[in-house]
Amino acid sequence: MPIPAPPAAPTRPEPPPAYRWTVLVVISLAMFGNYYVYDAISPLADLLKAQLGFSDSQIGLLNAIYSVPNVFMVLIGGVILDRIGVRRATLVFAVLCSAGAALTAATGDLATMAAGRLLFGIGAESLIVAVTCAIARWFKGKELSFAFGINLTIARLGSFAALNSPSWAEPLFDHWQGPLRISVAVGLVCIVAAAAYWVLERRAAERYDLGRAAAADRVVLRDLLRFGRSYWYVVLLCVTFYSAIFPFQTFAVKFFMEAHGTSREFGGFLSSLLTLFAMIATPLFGLWVDRVGRRALFMMFGSLLLVPVFLLMAYTKIPLLVPMAIMGVAFSLIPAVMWPAVAYLVDERRLGTGYGLMTMIQNIGLAGFNFLIGAANDHAGASAAHPGGYALGMWIFSTLGVLGVVFAWLLHRAETGPGAHGLETITVRSSRA
Repeated sequence: MPIPAPPAAPTRPEPPPAYRWTVLVVISLAMFGNYYVYDAISPLADLLKAQLGFSDSQIGLLNAIYSVPNVFMVLIGGVILDRIGVRRATLVFAVLCSAGAALTAATGDLATMAAGRLLFGIGAESLIVAVTCAIARWFKGKELSFAFGINLTIARLGSFAALNSPSWAEPLFDHWQGPLRISVAVGLVCIVAAAAYWVLERRAAERYDLGRAAAADRVVLRDLLRFGRSYWYVVLLCVTFYSAIFPFQTFAVKFFMEAHGTSREFGGFLSSLLTLFAMIATPLFGLWVDRVGRRALFMMFGSLLLVPVFLLMAYTKIPLLVPMAIMGVAFSLIPAVMWPAVAYLVDERRLGTGYGLMTMIQNIGLAGFNFLIGAANDHAGASAAHPGGYALGMWIFSTLGVLGVVFAWLLHRAETGPGAHGLETITVRSSRA
């Protein structure tokens, strides 16, 4: 008589939408704190120069050194993430972010501040990789681009608050250390949010089918070189795009004040327009892309928008709101498409490594161009007495926009030919069909 098979384990349901969106909001708050701490330097540029005697090259160093460890750390962090899981990695990286913010605010010594920014950078970019992988896990095949858009909206609220801190925290701007102490307090949000995500994911694992990712195999260098052409085009677009945006923001408030005569408060507001546009438009672009596809074409259009804006600010008297609004559209569109695209180009077992490698190369660009623009400003004598000295840096940024268009076009060509991964065709409707 045959032995009866053991009863099948009861099938658990997927997490309900409300649970998934709660997870998204909680883990995005970790990025809120992360973004605030990163952007806390920009509104202080003139104070660091006046009160601590820093040059533009030294101010650029404080943001550039953030990226230096991530030339290696985010790739290592991605591999660690694939090994130990999102919730553990998120908490570890959040603690590093908070500790780095505290060290940066501790003293006006350049070496100590740079060490704090370096420690913050070690945690911050790896934290972003962990959050990105978490969202891909919870939303792949669902409203992935829209979820990334919501995530970036919450994260960029941190940037918006930091860049507008000269207005809402004006009394603290009498001394360079006051605003950085606020960043220490906000940085603690990273730890609180990471701990809350740990609890939510652990409870979900007991109740729901999370579609657990396959275990990662041993990662070797040869594996990294096997990522396809489309992945590398996205990576190259990533490094050119962010190398134009974030190094510009490092000096934007100072540039607005010295080249266009704005107040610090209005200069901070202008810089924060990028964030304001992105907070509103990124989820909408993500929702649109989820429904129509055409991701490479969207990235090409967004890159094209970057080409003229820097030269308009350098050579014309057009109201600054106009080029900053155009840049804001690009800053909303490209990230809404670019980061979710990786989830379709990289095997799920390698997703942490894929995002880590992409962020590593992005940070090579951020480090290099923060150094380069600071040196270009010093070389050209950029100052209130010589505002034309900022033009060299603006040409560098516009050139990066041109390169972004080229890489997006190459991506479009690859994704409309044989071996395409569906970036131009996958939609929410088709994935549910």
